[in-house]
Amino acid sequence: MTGASFGYAPLWIAVFSFPLMVSVQLMCARLGMVTGKGLAGAIRSRYSRWVLWGACSLLVVANVVNIGADLAGMAEATELVTGFSHRALIPIYGVVIVLLLFFSSYRHIARVFKWLTLVLFAYVGAGFLAHPAWGTVLRATVIPHIEWSARYFAVLVGLLGTTISPYLFFWQAAEEVEEERAIGRGTERRRQGATRKELRRSLIDVLVGMFFSNVVMYFVILTTAATLHQSGQTNITTAREAAEALRPLAGPAAYWLFTLGLVGTGMLGVPVLAGSCAYTIAEAFRWRGSLEDTPTSARRFYAVVAIAVLVGLLLNIVGINAVAMLFWSAVVNGVLAPPLIVLVLLLTSSRAVMGTRANPPLLRWLGWATAATMSAAAVAMIATAWL
Repeated sequence: MTGASFGYAPLWIAVFSFPLMVSVQLMCARLGMVTGKGLAGAIRSRYSRWVLWGACSLLVVANVVNIGADLAGMAEATELVTGFSHRALIPIYGVVIVLLLFFSSYRHIARVFKWLTLVLFAYVGAGFLAHPAWGTVLRATVIPHIEWSARYFAVLVGLLGTTISPYLFFWQAAEEVEEERAIGRGTERRRQGATRKELRRSLIDVLVGMFFSNVVMYFVILTTAATLHQSGQTNITTAREAAEALRPLAGPAAYWLFTLGLVGTGMLGVPVLAGSCAYTIAEAFRWRGSLEDTPTSARRFYAVVAIAVLVGLLLNIVGINAVAMLFWSAVVNGVLAPPLIVLVLLLTSSRAVMGTRANPPLLRWLGWATAATMSAAAVAMIATAWL
């Protein structure tokens, strides 16, 4: 837990990463809207198979580990308030999510997700109830703090990997394609091109979505810093420990809100992680596949969904610690994101791919700054680990 380990010090990262994550997500959105393809399809059409499958492999490995960690976090949080064993709850959550993806349409899932995101504001409420030292919070927010240690750089890489994550690149482009299909543009040719109005709408969607994503991350760090770190509990190993520790430190209301946030995060995260795996593999193999299709008409697509969740379940059966798994999957995301960002940049800056909708200079500059920043953080993490 970042806040438990370093207190308020990492809060500046939430502010710093905002324009970086917006730039990457916006490029992915524009790619899907203009080409009519997801990210894997665009890579397949321009690059060799080893580039395509290298990118897909990195995504699948990171996603499956994330799925396992999210399922464990949800189950441990639910055990706190119900008393049911988290070991029994993990497969129940897995089955429920798979059934949701199998038997709901993309449009229905999108509507559910929009309302479910409100649950994440539980973290904001928990942050205020934790009564943080607001003067210290403000300083940590606006003044960057860096420690030259492997542990700190691992946290930095993990936070960047959480917000600027490969699965979001693939999901964002696939989501734009699904939105096009939803309005009747069923073929790739009909989906190609985007008006200025559509691009402006996409910009607003990305800005709003990424803003609230970073607000949630900010308050998770703030809450754990104000409670766990301040009381000397810097080594939290499970989601259960984090939630339980809040009860005596910040009161039962903060405890309930934080626990609700843990469950809501998993319910949002696992379907997106499994879905992005399925969209990516389907596009790479040129399979028919969409959450708008039925399981019988897109068997291989839905098989990937089920297998991704199943492997995530198996990671919990072998006893891998949920918090460690979540943290290190975020670190892996942070290390693997830069080459994928470069691919996104090359695709969206190419007039052969994007035509007149190629990246404007500011978006290109922010994209390269993101790739350079994340690469530097990863190199610093590796260098400090060897010193």
